[in-house]
Amino acid sequence: MDKQSTFDDWIELFRAWQKNLGLNQKEIEKYQFETKYDQIPQSEIEFGHYRGERKWEKILHVPDQRIRDALLHLIIYQGDTEFASVEQQRNLLNTAPSDYDFLGLMRVMCEEMRHGWQMSTLLIDHFGQTGKTEAQKMLQRCADQQQRLLGSFNQPVNHWIDFFTYAEFIDRDGKFQLTMLSTSAFAPLARSMPPMLREEYYHLLTGNTGLMRTLKAGRVPVEIIQKYFNKWIPTAYDLFGTDYSSMARWSYVWGVKGRFDERENSQEPDLDNLNEHNRKLYVKEIQTYIEAMNKIRPEGSPELYVPSTCFNRSIGEFAGKSYDPHGNLLTQEEYDLNQDEFLPSEKDLEVLRGIFKNQDWIIQVKSGA
Repeated sequence: MDKQSTFDDWIELFRAWQKNLGLNQKEIEKYQFETKYDQIPQSEIEFGHYRGERKWEKILHVPDQRIRDALLHLIIYQGDTEFASVEQQRNLLNTAPSDYDFLGLMRVMCEEMRHGWQMSTLLIDHFGQTGKTEAQKMLQRCADQQQRLLGSFNQPVNHWIDFFTYAEFIDRDGKFQLTMLSTSAFAPLARSMPPMLREEYYHLLTGNTGLMRTLKAGRVPVEIIQKYFNKWIPTAYDLFGTDYSSMARWSYVWGVKGRFDERENSQEPDLDNLNEHNRKLYVKEIQTYIEAMNKIRPEGSPELYVPSTCFNRSIGEFAGKSYDPHGNLLTQEEYDLNQDEFLPSEKDLEVLRGIFKNQDWIIQVKSGA
């Protein structure tokens, strides 16, 4: 691994990473990659042991090495997801159903790259040679080779139903994570969040409107759309972390990562169930969006639903257990026999390939609308 000295060295690596992915589109070349900070509503630490003290502007102001290590961990993981998303989505540029969707995906990918750029800036500016090394490693891991740090970001995104579902539910988890970091005691991290959140809302809009346009067109079977919900939503549950997490507890005690509703929630936190608290808020939010989708689904089609938090989990108390999407515990044999009813199958892919041959599977929107 070549040693970096400056942020300009990292930029060269970033450009090489883009080139290796085949990202030579003129829309990317025109995009202004830059670091953005915004004002934060409170200059004092908002929760935890150091509540009421000034937020830390420099890493040397952080009073404990364990807190510095926790911040490093949080920034690495956030940055890793951003670059991974681009790797997962890039092949869809060749199959966009319209210019509008092509340009929307280009914007999403550029903004995800900018978010990775932002996290890399924090690492390089504040964490010395360790930060420089970690910023470089974020460009060396690859989703295609199952090397990304979190499970959702090693999953393939094979087509546009996959992508819209991913943007609706995985990017929505991203909104939750960024919001939790927006109250951080480390001021440069907290100030990074408002611009990232504003951009993230467009990603959510892209996913939500894409699914709505698909449902209104009425060509893709609702049963298949539900299977993609079942594919992605459980991975979003996992992104909130394990139950009874010591990492979540200490991140809260040290003031570096709050609850999703930290600024509105006046109740004392349950430090043993912080991840579950945030996960429940996520489930409640996605329920409202799925209810809205049900209002426009084709007449006579089954209702879409939020899969159980027991289903298809990779971490936590339900990991590896054979629950169905409704939360019923099956024998492993029953689960295996019915898996194609729960999750996308090769048969579903064949159905979609046939549907995608014509552009009428999604309501068309003119570019610039």
